[in-house]
Amino acid sequence: MSLILGIESSCDETAVALVTRERRILARLVAGQESAHRPYGGVVPEIAARAHVEILPDLIEQTLREGGVALGDIDAMAATAGPGLIGGVMVGLVAAKGLALSTGKPLVAVNHLEGHALSPMLTEPELAFPYLLLLVSGGHCQLLLVEGLGHYRRLATTIDDAAGEAFDKIAKLLGLGFPGGPAVERAAEQGDPKAVPLPRPLMGSDEPHFSFAGLKSAVLRACESGRWRAEDIAASFQQAVVDCLVDRTARALGAVPEASALVVAGGVAANRSVRSALEALASARGLPFVAPPLWLCTDNAAMIAWAGALRFEAGLIDGLGAPARARWPLDPEAERVRGAGVKA
Repeated sequence: MSLILGIESSCDETAVALVTRERRILARLVAGQESAHRPYGGVVPEIAARAHVEILPDLIEQTLREGGVALGDIDAMAATAGPGLIGGVMVGLVAAKGLALSTGKPLVAVNHLEGHALSPMLTEPELAFPYLLLLVSGGHCQLLLVEGLGHYRRLATTIDDAAGEAFDKIAKLLGLGFPGGPAVERAAEQGDPKAVPLPRPLMGSDEPHFSFAGLKSAVLRACESGRWRAEDIAASFQQAVVDCLVDRTARALGAVPEASALVVAGGVAANRSVRSALEALASARGLPFVAPPLWLCTDNAAMIAWAGALRFEAGLIDGLGAPARARWPLDPEAERVRGAGVKA
């Protein structure tokens, strides 16, 4: 029974977990930094990195105690090696390297996106390759055909901003607080999703990709007009995002008839309206719909440990020279799309 220690520190949450190849989660802890970043309305990279340094050693010790294991019982150390805020990525990766060096155990450098891509398999043993994945988070918005461990074919990506980033910016515009995604969702529950006429960028287009920059600009103009309540703007914005995600995903499903299921992962996958709309799409196409539990959608170390367990079992281990990466595409062969600031 392979036992993997996973470390995640790519953004503003410090997380450690112990997971076995047999899908047993012995312990999983997450330390958030919301209070540190709330005054700024978003994540400040330097503050995040410093917090990781302060929190991580104690969090590792606490995880080991909770899991009832000693450091020597672990078979491999897995850590996010990118993509993400480079300072935070370095903190977690260096910690894993130190543990690997001191114990003589292997290091597995995990792509954060691969962690999300494989996370549904941690709780859904029947999920089989290949499946269509909508990976939607604060930094990424992609459609990928997950063909197997290490094999991902990107079908679409954002040409400007990610959906999660748009949620955060709209929350800041509306003064809803941080983190933005849950704040917008809460406000939307009290609003009318048809109240504000907002665009659906690229909806119905033959181009496969996503775009949210124009939608953000339209929301800014709606806020400045003073015509609508914040709750109505939030609800209308959320519905526009849902419509775009469903439209683009439906297009991708038509291009991959071999997909065994429709899967959603990433922080925005915790949004109930997004999940409900995608589940309806999958049902209409006669496909199973798989979404991880809410705690597994946001950044966490269990998904990193799980991806690490699969890579360790396949012999895909890394040397201590494994680099930290700010960007690390899952499909390096995918064509670059038009637009600046592409989240590849």
